[in-house]
Formats: sequence, structure tokens, C-alpha cells
Amino acid sequence: MNIPDLVIAHGTVVNSFGRQAAHVVVDDGRITQLIDATEPVPAAARTIDASGKLVIPGGVDGHCHVAQVTGRFRTLDDYRTTSTAALWGGTTTIIDFGIPRDAQESPLDAVLNKKRLAAESRCDVALHGSVVSWDETMPRQLEQLAREGVRSVKMYTTNRGSTMADGDTILKVMREMVRLDGLTYIHAEHDPIIADCTEQHAADGRIGIEHLHSTRPELAEETSVKETLAMAEYTGAPVYFVHQSTPGAVDLVAEARERGQEAYSETCPHYLTLDDTVYGSKFPEWYACCPPMRSAETVAALKERLAAGAIHTVSSDHSCYDLSQKRERTDDVRFMPHGLPGVETRMPVTFTAMAPNSTVEDFVEVFSAGPARINAVPGKGTIAAGFDADLVIFDPAEEREVDGGALHMGTDFSPFEGKTLNGWPAVVVSAGRVVVDDGGFHDPGPVGRFVARNGFAAHRDALSVRKSPSVRKSLSVPATVSA
Repeated sequence: MNIPDLVIAHGTVVNSFGRQAAHVVVDDGRITQLIDATEPVPAAARTIDASGKLVIPGGVDGHCHVAQVTGRFRTLDDYRTTSTAALWGGTTTIIDFGIPRDAQESPLDAVLNKKRLAAESRCDVALHGSVVSWDETMPRQLEQLAREGVRSVKMYTTNRGSTMADGDTILKVMREMVRLDGLTYIHAEHDPIIADCTEQHAADGRIGIEHLHSTRPELAEETSVKETLAMAEYTGAPVYFVHQSTPGAVDLVAEARERGQEAYSETCPHYLTLDDTVYGSKFPEWYACCPPMRSAETVAALKERLAAGAIHTVSSDHSCYDLSQKRERTDDVRFMPHGLPGVETRMPVTFTAMAPNSTVEDFVEVFSAGPARINAVPGKGTIAAGFDADLVIFDPAEEREVDGGALHMGTDFSPFEGKTLNGWPAVVVSAGRVVVDDGGFHDPGPVGRFVARNGFAAHRDALSVRKSPSVRKSLSVPATVSA
């Protein structure tokens, strides 16, 4: 008789579509059975008692930047560091970007270089491509990316002179994504507005980090979203907007969906919990990111959109610079490295932000199931027989205070320093291996797999799992993030 590798017993298993008290049986890296908790616990090589705790699918972080180069700055992490931090934070799959470093590196080469580096990962990895400018080789390169299992391409509507793609490029790539059954990712900020606003601030001597939020207005984000949605409608391309920070941007996507467009909104934990008063704090450089933090009123309205289900995923937008890099040019935001470390804190910050008005099922949707489904990542985001054994056990009543120095992201700060949060993982299982428990981190070595993604429409059409409101229950512990 075969004895399975692992059983997680007596937990409350929560998927995006419902929950049940069950024993989860794991063997050879896959979930083989869910057994009703009233039945005896089957024998296994290892049994973990999850009584009184929740068991959710391992997180899928659809927006990470690993070993990223921005101008003369390079993030301080590598795949070993970031994947380790991801596992500490309950994320078992990360999706990174192959962004060309300069005009000499092609989109295909950027992805293949990242794929080689990802061999050091401790968790599973998928990749997005990125296009900056169109040329006659692009259809062939995008075809090759699709064959490699890279089914999405990111483009920036700002950052002229570096990563920005012009409108012609965006339109042509969208057409190719339709042909190749892919997904277009967009960083949406209207470059002419931002460039002019930044120049005006510089002329007035208001260009330091304390003024970041006023150099990149909400209007710039919403204008770019509107223009991009028009191009997506024209081409018929599915489109995914990264790090939306305003309710207006989310509403534009919701309205497009009502018209029948395949359009998706992502936000990040920092836009749900931090407001623009941080730029008047003692350490404003901790919060240098684009888009910047918004007003408290905007943050509250964004959280309302999340609770209403208008936001489809919450991703970290992890970028691991340290304070020495951030502090080199706090006098001029045009020359600072922008981006925040967050892959390890995505779970507790998001859970805490959602707890007052959402369910655990809703949290699982934006933390795991939604990112897996929208990005067509097979085997992820659901606890069911046949899916990968990526699991997180946690107690929603447990509180911890963020200590940036005790985190594992390879940097020396966290934008959530000192915040009291719920929803930290107690046990993390990745591909059937227990990698985090009360004994700490058990380094599995470079076992992370590269995950080839399915076609967008093919994956969507193959899925039949839907949310079932009849089995939804409220979060058991209200929790807030202190301002």
C-alpha cells in the first residue's frame, strides 16, 4: 500500500469558491485527495495538524522584478533571495519580467537570460516578456516566447528614453498577442502629462522625494488607461493593467468589462494601506515608487473597489533596492530608483487590508486563484486533486509586527515597518515540500521549476470552477493596518 508523503489534517480548506473542513493528502508534489474531516486521518510519511487554522492555496505573485536593472541601479536580489522571501511570505509561484536592459538586448534574449537565472529559484517561476520598440523581427520573437511558455508581454506607456513603448508598438504587439492567444500587460501612466508635470516641479525647485506624489497625478494614470483600453478594444486584445492606484482607473476597466472587453485590474498592497502623507514622514525615500501613494480618500475608495470585486489581483510589484540606493538622489525623483520590496509581506498586508469587508475566499481569489487563472498558470491557485501541492496554513487571529530587518528580501527596510498585521503563514508547502514551519525555513535548494503558461483564451475556456456565494463566510478576525 502506498503511503503518501504528507497529510495536512483537520484544517479548514479555503478556495476562492468555498471552504470545507478536510484532510489534504499530498504525494509526489501533487494534491491527491481531499478527505472530509469527519473521516479518519490517513497514514502518511508526515502529518501536520491544522486544527483551528485555515489552509489556502500557495500565493501566485504575478508581478515581481528579480535582479532588475534600471539605468545605473540594479536591485540587490537574485532568484535565490527573492524566492526564499516569497516562500517565507506564503507565495509559492512568482512571475518575473524579462525586460531588455538596453537597445542591444532583444525581448527574446531578455527572457532567455532570466530563464537561465531562474534555475537558482527555490519556488516555481513563470515569466512575462517585454517590448520597448517594434521592428520586423518582433512577430518571430513573440512566437518563440509563446513556444517557451511566455504568454504575456508588458509595455510601459511612460519612461521615455528607457522602457517606454510608443502607441504604434503597443497596437502592433496587441495584434500579435491576439494571434498568439496571449495577454498584454500595461504600466499605464500618460507620459506627456508626467513629463510636463515633472518639468514644472523641477523649475519650481519641488523635485525632491517629498514631492513625488504631486509629480505623477491621478489624471495621468487614468488618461493612459482610457487610451490603452481603446487600443485593446480596437484590436480585440485581452489587457491587464499593473499596479492601479486610483478608483478611477479601476472603474474604467470595470466599464470596459461591462462592454465585453477582456480587461483586468491589479493593485498592490502599498496602494491599499499607505497614503501620500508618507512623503512628509521622516523617511520619505522608503516610499519611492511609481505610481506614487495617493491621498487617504483615494486609498479608501480603492479599498472599496477591492471589496466589491472590481480588482482582480493584488501583486507585490517587488523591486529590491536598499536605502543607500534610494538615498543617493532623494533631491531629484527623476534620478532615484523607484520600486519597493514586498514579495514577503504581500500576504499579511493584503489579508489585513481586506479583513474588515471581505471574506477569506475573496482574499484567496486576489492572492492566488485570480493570478493563476488570469495568467494561465496551470496547476496553481486551487486546492483540489491533481493540482500542485502548494499550500499555506495560517491562523487569521495571529498578529505580528513588521520588522524590516528580520525579513528575508535582501534589503534593509520595509515600507510597512512597525505595522501590526494578521495573516502571516505558519506552514508553507511548495511542490509537496514543507519549506516553512515552526522550525523556520527549510531550504529545498534550487528546485523551483519554470512554469510554461497556457494560452489565455484556451486556459480560460478550459476552466469551469466558479465562486459559489452560498458557501462564503466572513473573515473570522477583523484586522486593520495602522496608518
